[in-house]
Amino acid sequence: MNDESQNKMGTPTPEELREQVERTRDELGQTVEALAAKADIKAQAKGKAEAVKEQAAEKAAAVKEQAAVKAASASGQIREKTGQAAELVKDRTPDAVLEKTAQAAAQVRESAARAGQYAADRTPDPLLEKAGRAATAARANRAPLIAGGALLIAFLLVRRSRGRNR
Repeated sequence: MNDESQNKMGTPTPEELREQVERTRDELGQTVEALAAKADIKAQAKGKAEAVKEQAAEKAAAVKEQAAVKAASASGQIREKTGQAAELVKDRTPDAVLEKTAQAAAQVRESAARAGQYAADRTPDPLLEKAGRAATAARANRAPLIAGGALLIAFLLVRRSRGRNR
């Protein structure tokens, strides 16, 4: 019997055997890699830790976004309520009072402007520079200055009321 007759009877050729061996080696290599990956607990733990870390970061971002949305909503509601309250006060205030208030405010602004111009004209330049620096510092630190002023007023009012009670 020759090789050709054996091939026709179902016996594989040497080339087919080589291909089959090569496929088997590839499959075996993949199986070994899969088993090695399952056995590598450190790599699995690291992968799971990274997955958990990513999930935590995503959840934190979602919570942060929700908080920002809620804060914006609350801020908008506060602005709306404040506007409504201001409008309500304005609507309930008689027109005569509003006009007198506007006139008084205009007079105060005009008097303050004249007094400021008079003071600026009469004040020496070095003093004006120092006052400008002080005004800039005051603008930068409004909250502490307002709190200090409120405390001073409260102190003076308490002192005044104690003086009357004696």
